[in-house]
Amino acid sequence: MIRREVQVGEPSTSRVSCSSDLTDSLFEQESSEHCRLLSREFIGCDVRVLDVTTDSGPACGVRCNRQTIHRLLPITRWLPQYTLSWFVRDFIAGVTVALTAIPQGIAYAVVAGLDPRFGLYSGFMGCFVYAFLGSTKDITIGPTAIMALLTHKYVSSASADYAILLAFLTGLIILLFGFLQLGFLVEFISMPVTCGFTSAAAVTIAVSQINNLLGLTGKPDGFVECLLYLTKHIGDLRLGDTILGLSTIATLVLIKALTGKASRCDLPLVLKKSFWLLGVARNAVVVIAGSVIAYIYFCYGQTPFRLTGEVVSGFPPFALPPFSTVEGNRTVNFPDMASKLGSGIVVIPLIGILESISIAKAFAKGKTVDATQEMVALGVANILGSFFSSMPVTGSFTRTVVNNASGVKTPFGGVFTGIMVLLSVGFLTSSFYFIPKASLSGLIICAMIYMVEYEAVIMLWRTKKTDLLPFLVTFSACLLLGLEVGMVVGIMANLLFILYNSARPFVAMQWLTVGGEEVLLVTPRESLVFPATEYLRQVIVETITTRQLNCTVVIDGFHVSRIDSTMAKGMKVLTEDLAAQKETMYFWRWGEAAMLTVVGYDPALASYFRFDDTLLHLIKGPDYINANSDLNSTKVSEVASHIPEISIGTKLS
Repeated sequence: MIRREVQVGEPSTSRVSCSSDLTDSLFEQESSEHCRLLSREFIGCDVRVLDVTTDSGPACGVRCNRQTIHRLLPITRWLPQYTLSWFVRDFIAGVTVALTAIPQGIAYAVVAGLDPRFGLYSGFMGCFVYAFLGSTKDITIGPTAIMALLTHKYVSSASADYAILLAFLTGLIILLFGFLQLGFLVEFISMPVTCGFTSAAAVTIAVSQINNLLGLTGKPDGFVECLLYLTKHIGDLRLGDTILGLSTIATLVLIKALTGKASRCDLPLVLKKSFWLLGVARNAVVVIAGSVIAYIYFCYGQTPFRLTGEVVSGFPPFALPPFSTVEGNRTVNFPDMASKLGSGIVVIPLIGILESISIAKAFAKGKTVDATQEMVALGVANILGSFFSSMPVTGSFTRTVVNNASGVKTPFGGVFTGIMVLLSVGFLTSSFYFIPKASLSGLIICAMIYMVEYEAVIMLWRTKKTDLLPFLVTFSACLLLGLEVGMVVGIMANLLFILYNSARPFVAMQWLTVGGEEVLLVTPRESLVFPATEYLRQVIVETITTRQLNCTVVIDGFHVSRIDSTMAKGMKVLTEDLAAQKETMYFWRWGEAAMLTVVGYDPALASYFRFDDTLLHLIKGPDYINANSDLNSTKVSEVASHIPEISIGTKLS
C-alpha cells in the first residue's frame, strides 16, 4: 500500500493524506491522476505531493538492519538510554506490582483448581520475557482470572500436567499467530461481545468462589452447577469462614473507596502517598491479616477457618512440558491429552491475545501498538513458562494499572516483579499454610465486582441500543453454556447483525421532475454487497410498478465505493427488467472501482454509466441546456421534488 501526503493550496493550508493499493511502478501515474482529481474538488488550488510512504505488508524475507533489530528486540531501543533515575522508578514499580501479583497468583491458582504454588510459578517468567521482547512499558504478564477460569475446565478432573501442557501449546499458537500476522482475527470479536464475555467470566468466577467464602467443601463446575450446589448446601456454611470472607470483601471495598477519596482531597503529600500505597497493597494486606488471625487461633488450638494448607516449598523445577501423564494406573500420551484439551487449544490463545493487545492499546497513549511483537512476547512467555510449571498467562489489567500508577519507565520493571515472586516461592511458601481460603475467595470476588462491565451497558444504551443484543446473547450464553461456547455464540450473533445490515442497506428513493420528465432517483448510502442484490432490485421494480408510469431510473453511486460480482450480476438483471418495462436507466456518479466491477461482468453495461455534473445535464442533455439560456435562473422549477424522499432499508439502529 502506498500512502501520500498532499498539500492543497498554500503551505499554510490543509494537507490531505490518502492511500492507494499500488505498486511502486504504478505510483507516479496514479499520483498525477490523484492530484488531478483533488484539483477538481479544490477548484483553483495548487495540489502537490509532499510525502510518500510505502507499506509493503508482510515480507517474504527479513532485512537485517537496526530498525528490524529494534522491532524484534524492543529492549535495544531503551537500554542504551537507560539511566539510574529510570532504574529507581522501575524498581519501585516492580516491587509495588509484586504486592498485588503474589496474592493474586495464589488466588488465581485456586480459581484454576491448582495448588497455590502454580500461581506463583506462573508469575515470574512472563515478567522476565516481556522485559526483553515487550513493546509497551506498562504491561505485566502473568496469571489472570479469565485464563485461570478457562484452565480450570481442563484440570478440575485431572492433574496439573494438563495446565502446563496447555501453557506450552498456548504459547506455540500465539507465536504462530504472531509470525503469520493473524492478530486481525481478534478484530472479529466486537466490543459488545468482549464486554459480554468478560462480564460473564467475572460473574462465573465470583459465584464459583462463594463455596470457599462460606466454608463449603464441594467443587461444582460452571455457573449453573454452582448455583444449584449453593441452593442445596447453604445450610452447611461455616460461620467463621463466612464472617472472614465477607469482612475481606468489605475491607477491600472500603480501602478502595478511601484511597480514591484521598486522591481527590487536598492532603499532605506523605499522607496521600500512604493512602496510595495502602490501596496498591490492599490485596496483600487482607491476606496477611487473615493469615495472622488464623495463626493466632491455631496457637490456641482452634481452626475456625478452612486453610490453604501445606504448599510445596522451593523454586519451580526446570523440565520439559509434560507430553504424557499418568492417571491412575494408565499412561496418557500426548494425542489423548491434546484431545482432552479440545477447543481450549484455540480458544485460550485467542482470549490471551485479546486481553493482552487490548491492554496494550489502552495504555499506548497515542502511540501505535505492534500487535505482532506483542504476540511474539506473549507466545515466548507461555512457552518458556511451561518449562517452569506455569499455567497459561497473558497481560493483567489490574497489575498493569498498578504498574502505570507506580511510574514505571521501561519494561525492566517487570524483572523486579519477577524476582519478588521468585523470592516468595523460595522462602515464603511455609507461611502460605495459614492463608484462609475465605480470604482468597473474598479477594477474588471483590476483584470480579470491578471486572463486570457495568459502564458498557449504559454506553451501549446511549450509543446504539441494538448492540445490547449481542452483549446479552454473549453474556447469557457464557453463563449457561460455558465461556468457550458462549464466545462462539456471541460472535455468530454479532455476524448475523452485520449480515442483516448488509442485506438491507439504507437506500433513499425519491421521485423528481427533471425538465418535465419523471425521474426515480435511487441513492444507496453505502457500498453494496451480495446479500442486498435481490432486495435492491426488488424495491426498485416495485416502486416503479406502484407509480404505473414511464420514467427514468437513476442510481446515484456517489456513496458506493465498491461492490462485488454478485451485485454486478444483479445490476445487469435490473437493467434487463427495466428494459422489458421500457424504462430508461442510468448509473450516475459511480466510483471507479464499483464501475469497473460492473463493466468487468458485462462490458455492454458501460453505456449505462454517466458522470454529468447535474441531473438536468444527465436527463436532458447539453442541447436542452444550450436551448434554454435562462436555465440557471429557473433551475428550481426544472428540477423539483414533488414527493418526499422515501428511505428504504430497515437498519438495525
